[in-house]
Amino acid sequence: MYKQTLLAGIIGALSCVPAFGDRTIAGRASVIDGDTIEIEGERIRLHGIDAPESSQVCSDRAGQPYRCGQEAALALDTFLKASRPTRCVLLGRDHRRSVGVCFRADGKDVNRWLVEFGHALDWPKYSGGGYSKFQKFAQAAGVGLWGGAFELPCKIRNRNNPSC
Repeated sequence: MYKQTLLAGIIGALSCVPAFGDRTIAGRASVIDGDTIEIEGERIRLHGIDAPESSQVCSDRAGQPYRCGQEAALALDTFLKASRPTRCVLLGRDHRRSVGVCFRADGKDVNRWLVEFGHALDWPKYSGGGYSKFQKFAQAAGVGLWGGAFELPCKIRNRNNPSC
Protein backbone atom coordinates (compact mmCIF):
# COMPACT_ATOMS: atom_id res chain seq x y z
CA MET A 1 0.00 0.00 0.00
CA TYR A 2 2.84 2.40 0.89
CA LYS A 3 4.50 1.84 -2.50
CA GLN A 4 1.21 2.58 -4.27
CA THR A 5 0.76 5.75 -2.23
CA LEU A 6 4.33 6.83 -2.93
CA LEU A 7 3.93 6.11 -6.64
CA ALA A 8 0.68 8.08 -6.73
CA GLY A 9 2.45 11.00 -5.01
CA ILE A 10 5.29 10.98 -7.51
CA ILE A 11 2.84 10.80 -10.42
CA GLY A 12 0.91 13.68 -8.87
CA ALA A 13 4.10 15.72 -8.61
CA LEU A 14 4.89 15.00 -12.24
CA SER A 15 1.51 16.36 -13.24
CA CYS A 16 2.35 19.65 -11.52
CA VAL A 17 5.21 20.45 -13.84
CA PRO A 18 5.23 21.09 -17.56
CA ALA A 19 8.20 18.81 -18.21
CA PHE A 20 11.00 17.50 -16.06
CA GLY A 21 14.42 18.87 -16.68
CA ASP A 22 17.31 16.51 -17.08
CA ARG A 23 19.24 17.91 -14.16
CA THR A 24 18.93 16.89 -10.55
CA ILE A 25 20.75 18.02 -7.47
CA ALA A 26 20.88 16.28 -4.11
CA GLY A 27 22.40 17.10 -0.77
CA ARG A 28 21.77 18.70 2.56
CA ALA A 29 19.18 21.44 2.07
CA SER A 30 19.33 24.76 3.88
CA VAL A 31 16.06 26.66 4.13
CA ILE A 32 16.13 30.22 2.79
CA ASP A 33 12.40 30.84 3.23
CA GLY A 34 9.14 28.89 3.03
CA ASP A 35 9.51 28.08 -0.66
CA THR A 36 13.23 28.39 -1.33
CA ILE A 37 16.06 26.08 -0.32
CA GLU A 38 19.74 25.87 -1.08
CA ILE A 39 21.70 22.74 -1.90
CA GLU A 40 25.45 22.90 -2.55
CA GLY A 41 25.31 26.66 -3.11
CA GLU A 42 22.42 26.48 -5.57
CA ARG A 43 19.19 28.27 -4.62
CA ILE A 44 16.06 26.39 -5.61
CA ARG A 45 12.57 27.90 -5.75
CA LEU A 46 9.97 25.21 -5.13
CA HIS A 47 7.90 24.93 -8.29
CA GLY A 48 4.18 25.66 -8.36
CA ILE A 49 3.76 26.86 -4.80
CA ASP A 50 3.86 30.17 -2.95
CA ALA A 51 4.70 30.44 0.74
CA PRO A 52 4.31 33.53 2.93
CA GLU A 53 7.13 36.03 2.78
CA SER A 54 9.71 35.77 5.59
CA SER A 55 8.46 38.92 7.30
CA GLN A 56 4.78 38.32 6.51
CA VAL A 57 2.34 38.48 9.42
CA CYS A 58 -0.94 36.55 9.43
CA SER A 59 -3.67 36.08 12.04
CA ASP A 60 -4.38 32.86 13.92
CA ARG A 61 -7.84 31.48 14.80
CA ALA A 62 -8.16 33.92 17.68
CA GLY A 63 -7.23 36.86 15.46
CA GLN A 64 -3.79 37.19 17.03
CA PRO A 65 -0.91 38.12 14.72
CA TYR A 66 1.90 35.65 14.11
CA ARG A 67 4.85 35.52 11.73
CA CYS A 68 3.45 33.02 9.24
CA GLY A 69 6.42 33.39 6.89
CA GLN A 70 8.82 32.49 9.64
CA GLU A 71 6.57 29.60 10.69
CA ALA A 72 6.50 28.24 7.13
CA ALA A 73 10.31 28.32 6.92
CA LEU A 74 10.68 26.59 10.30
CA ALA A 75 8.15 23.91 9.32
CA LEU A 76 10.03 23.30 6.06
CA ASP A 77 13.33 23.03 7.93
CA THR A 78 11.90 20.49 10.38
CA PHE A 79 10.33 18.48 7.54
CA LEU A 80 13.59 18.34 5.57
CA LYS A 81 15.72 17.37 8.57
CA ALA A 82 13.53 14.30 9.18
CA SER A 83 14.83 12.52 6.05
CA ARG A 84 18.03 13.58 4.35
CA PRO A 85 19.34 14.19 1.75
CA THR A 86 16.93 16.25 -0.34
CA ARG A 87 16.81 15.65 -4.08
CA CYS A 88 15.45 18.20 -6.52
CA VAL A 89 14.57 17.82 -10.18
CA LEU A 90 15.41 21.19 -11.71
CA LEU A 91 12.97 22.49 -14.29
CA GLY A 92 14.49 25.81 -15.25
CA ARG A 93 15.35 29.19 -13.79
CA ASP A 94 13.39 32.00 -12.17
CA HIS A 95 15.47 35.17 -11.94
CA ARG A 96 18.56 34.19 -9.92
CA ARG A 97 17.34 30.76 -8.80
CA SER A 98 16.69 27.33 -10.18
CA VAL A 99 13.11 26.08 -10.00
CA GLY A 100 12.37 22.50 -9.05
CA VAL A 101 10.29 19.80 -7.50
CA CYS A 102 12.03 18.38 -4.45
CA PHE A 103 11.83 15.12 -2.55
CA ARG A 104 13.13 13.94 0.80
CA ALA A 105 15.24 10.77 0.99
CA ASP A 106 12.08 8.82 1.94
CA GLY A 107 10.42 9.97 -1.32
CA LYS A 108 8.00 12.50 0.17
CA ASP A 109 7.28 15.41 -2.17
CA VAL A 110 8.37 18.61 -0.39
CA ASN A 111 6.30 20.97 -2.56
CA ARG A 112 3.15 18.92 -1.99
CA TRP A 113 3.74 18.62 1.75
CA LEU A 114 4.00 22.39 2.17
CA VAL A 115 0.62 22.89 0.47
CA GLU A 116 -1.05 19.90 2.11
CA PHE A 117 -0.21 21.16 5.59
CA GLY A 118 -1.08 24.77 4.87
CA HIS A 119 2.43 26.24 4.94
CA ALA A 120 2.22 27.27 1.28
CA LEU A 121 -0.41 27.75 -1.41
CA ASP A 122 -0.90 26.11 -4.76
CA TRP A 123 0.11 28.68 -7.39
CA PRO A 124 -2.01 27.69 -10.41
CA LYS A 125 -0.23 30.22 -12.63
CA TYR A 126 2.81 27.92 -12.42
CA SER A 127 1.46 24.56 -11.23
CA GLY A 128 -1.52 24.42 -13.56
CA GLY A 129 -3.55 23.62 -10.44
CA GLY A 130 -1.47 20.53 -9.74
CA TYR A 131 -1.51 21.09 -5.98
CA SER A 132 -5.12 22.30 -5.76
CA LYS A 133 -6.52 19.11 -4.24
CA PHE A 134 -3.90 19.27 -1.49
CA GLN A 135 -4.77 22.90 -0.85
CA LYS A 136 -8.45 21.97 -0.58
CA PHE A 137 -7.51 19.34 2.00
CA ALA A 138 -5.54 21.90 4.06
CA GLN A 139 -8.34 24.43 3.75
CA ALA A 140 -10.99 21.93 4.89
CA ALA A 141 -8.81 20.82 7.80
CA GLY A 142 -8.05 24.43 8.79
CA VAL A 143 -4.33 23.74 9.05
CA GLY A 144 -1.48 26.21 8.69
CA LEU A 145 -2.48 29.42 6.95
CA TRP A 146 -6.05 28.14 6.67
CA GLY A 147 -6.43 28.27 10.45
CA GLY A 148 -6.71 32.05 10.38
CA ALA A 149 -6.49 34.99 8.00
CA PHE A 150 -3.73 35.86 5.54
CA GLU A 151 -2.98 37.88 2.46
CA LEU A 152 -1.71 36.12 -0.65
CA PRO A 153 2.11 36.11 -0.56
CA CYS A 154 2.29 37.22 -4.20
CA LYS A 155 0.27 40.32 -3.31
CA ILE A 156 2.63 41.11 -0.43
CA ARG A 157 5.57 40.96 -2.86
CA ASN A 158 3.88 42.82 -5.68
CA ARG A 159 1.73 45.59 -4.26
CA ASN A 160 1.78 47.31 -7.65
CA ASN A 161 0.68 44.14 -9.47
CA PRO A 162 -2.40 42.70 -7.77
CA SER A 163 -2.98 40.05 -10.45
CA CYS A 164 -0.93 37.18 -9.15
